[in-house]
Amino acid sequence: MSDHVGAGAAQSLPPFEPPYYVVVFSSVRTSVELGYGEATERLDDLVREVPGYLGHEAARTPGGLGITVSYFRDVAAIEEWRAVGEHRDAQRRGRAEWYEQYTVHVAKVERSHGFGHA
Repeated sequence: MSDHVGAGAAQSLPPFEPPYYVVVFSSVRTSVELGYGEATERLDDLVREVPGYLGHEAARTPGGLGITVSYFRDVAAIEEWRAVGEHRDAQRRGRAEWYEQYTVHVAKVERSHGFGHA
């Protein structure tokens, strides 16, 4: 499977060859929009440059709960992404302006499969 797959509209990512890792970011936003869209687009571009990044999927409920699941080949890729300066800046701004709350879960995937009508 190819690396650096981005999530498309109404389409899930294919399963990846295990083992790999997921980072699940669940959040509730504030009403502040200033700079959020631009930061999201920039981070989407930056994460694709991280060796071992496989892709991500994101959804937001009408009630405001957002969930982003990012896929990485290994822990080293996650650590590299965590260390990116612009990512760290966006995290600080997120805590100060964009998020009421958030939770991050990191897990190792040991089994993965999928289904889809072709």
